[in-house]
Amino acid sequence: MVTWIVLAVLLFALVVLALAVRSVLTRLPRLRRAALALQRRAAEAEQLRDSAEALQSRAESLQERLATAQQRMAVINARRGG
Repeated sequence: MVTWIVLAVLLFALVVLALAVRSVLTRLPRLRRAALALQRRAAEAEQLRDSAEALQSRAESLQERLATAQQRMAVINARRGG
């Protein structure tokens, strides 16, 4: 009698485990697609970061050129006024 109860409990546990594994396996394709989408977004974010860094560098260069041009204009205006 005890043997049958133990076997029934084991069988029930195996059925519950099989159902849990089945639900996980059915979700794997969606999880894979989500992981691929996240990888694509990470790559896009990396590209955007690189572009932002290049743009920042260019803006700094232009700022320096603008400062130089303003200094030259100040010198020119000082010569004309003086």
